[in-house]
Amino acid sequence: MNSREAQLEAPRRILVINVSRIGDTLLVTPALRALAKAWPQAELTFLGHPKRVEVIENLPFVAVVDPISKHRARWRGWLAGKRWDLALVYGFDRPLLAYALRVARRVVAFRQGDPALDERLFRCVERPPAMTQHATDSLLALTRAIGVPDASHRLAYSVTDEEQEWARSRLAGKLPADAKPLVGLQMASFPTKGYRDWPLESFVALGEHIAGRWPNAHFLLFGGSPDRERAEMFSKQLSGKATAFAGMLTLRQSAALMNELDLYIGVDTGPTHIMGALSAPMVALYHCYSPSRLLMPLERPRCHVVDHPRAAQGCTTETPMGEITVDAVWAKVLEALLAA
Repeated sequence: MNSREAQLEAPRRILVINVSRIGDTLLVTPALRALAKAWPQAELTFLGHPKRVEVIENLPFVAVVDPISKHRARWRGWLAGKRWDLALVYGFDRPLLAYALRVARRVVAFRQGDPALDERLFRCVERPPAMTQHATDSLLALTRAIGVPDASHRLAYSVTDEEQEWARSRLAGKLPADAKPLVGLQMASFPTKGYRDWPLESFVALGEHIAGRWPNAHFLLFGGSPDRERAEMFSKQLSGKATAFAGMLTLRQSAALMNELDLYIGVDTGPTHIMGALSAPMVALYHCYSPSRLLMPLERPRCHVVDHPRAAQGCTTETPMGEITVDAVWAKVLEALLAA
């Protein structure tokens, strides 16, 4: 009997490796939840990108959260022996898979295209064809391959009490006392996905609509250092009604502030996935090359989606995100805030 035909015993220690961006890291949380529910007595360890793994911290069903990289993986696990009963490895980085094979008795991964490597897997799972199903379902393919039922498609993120206290104190020191509603904006994706960015002038026009309807509205502007100039330009256009945090916060600080919002509006990128795991109303904008049917938060109440008008017919990365009109987003903002 080869490893792929062997029966899976209830594991006592489970390892999940997923070295990826913020969104792809969060998209694996339904699989983590499924593993924890299937084997509640098992200790679940998550290893992720050194700069992204913190988004998994404090989840009640994950015991250990640590960083790993392709480079570090090459030097780890040679002497300690098998420390995990089961490992699930996402992605196609050979050093990470080789590390898992050194430290776990059974390893589950997508087919790597290397017959010698694939033969060593406990379950070798065919990768779902691109653009055919939601990203969460694609990642759940590994847990389903070992008979683990889905627990939920909802993304998971946990803001601690200390982070909540910090966020409320930071806002109290920065904002007018009557700032309401508090609206967070994520105006840009990461540089290699710039086609997902809605034009700055569209965000400004939307902000003017919101401020006209709610005169005490205040905007929090999120993003990294590359987004700082865009945030400053928005702040100048809506003088006194915006506070820019772009490039000034850690991931977890951003999430803590986002948890205090009355509304979040963002393009398809990491912080929008974080918001998809929180509870405040949100409006998410999706380009037609990566439409909402593939990436929107699932089982998420108060999530209002704006798809590109060409989403049904498809498009290329050259298709302008500006084809989403301000009126289309404004309609979703009204829907979100008036129902809140």
